[in-house]
Amino acid sequence: MHYLPDPTGAARLNTEQLRNTFLVRELFVAGTIALRLVDLDRVVLGGVVPLATPISLPTPDALRAQFFCERRELGVLNIGGAGTVTVDGAPFSLATKDVLYVGRGSKAVTFTSAKAATPARFYLVSYPAHATYPTALATAADTHATVLGTPATSNHRTVRRYIHAAGVRSAQLVMGVTTLEPGSVWNTMPTHTHDRRTEVYLYFGVPRDAMVVHLLGEPQETRHVIVRDAEVALSPGWSIHSGCGTSAYSFCWAMG
Repeated sequence: MHYLPDPTGAARLNTEQLRNTFLVRELFVAGTIALRLVDLDRVVLGGVVPLATPISLPTPDALRAQFFCERRELGVLNIGGAGTVTVDGAPFSLATKDVLYVGRGSKAVTFTSAKAATPARFYLVSYPAHATYPTALATAADTHATVLGTPATSNHRTVRRYIHAAGVRSAQLVMGVTTLEPGSVWNTMPTHTHDRRTEVYLYFGVPRDAMVVHLLGEPQETRHVIVRDAEVALSPGWSIHSGCGTSAYSFCWAMG
């Protein structure tokens, strides 16, 4: 279980405590699946990197369920090589930046890479679901893209809304990907808060020698954490969320 503080508690944290509290790291380990349960909104985050052997989605004891999606819905984003997610016997092929929505009631979910040398890297976001919607694939090529910002303000970016009111339907989960153009470094401008829900950011496509300075905290008293590739920043409802990188990058935003 990953716990998040209130604004008063967050203001007292030192650098390492801020990192341990607001960052989720080491999700993507070759040949394994990693899951993290966050107390706010009961979101489960995960990373799966299958190699030669398929990996099945387990059911953690903390869910108190017979199978993972018994009372949950799941979003799966591929940030690696080509791969397949099989849901109750039905295979779905995911290229880079494709997203699969897995509906409540789905019992068996398995992850496979097309090539072990260039494995898929599946990012998982799951929330409790009060309604059932069908499992559906949303590809990057077919998802509506909106271009925002300008090169002059260093936030020229393309936003794709995969799981959304205007896209794949869900009970609670909202999920999309924003990609900055070369020369742009700022994300989520103007910065803002979500009073009723936590938002999670997976930063990816960050070059090995680059980083993102992710801003958080109350608007009048902000903090920051340094984020590297494939790390997740957690933004409770009272916190702003924005960031500035040393190069262009992508990030997956999700909330429920």
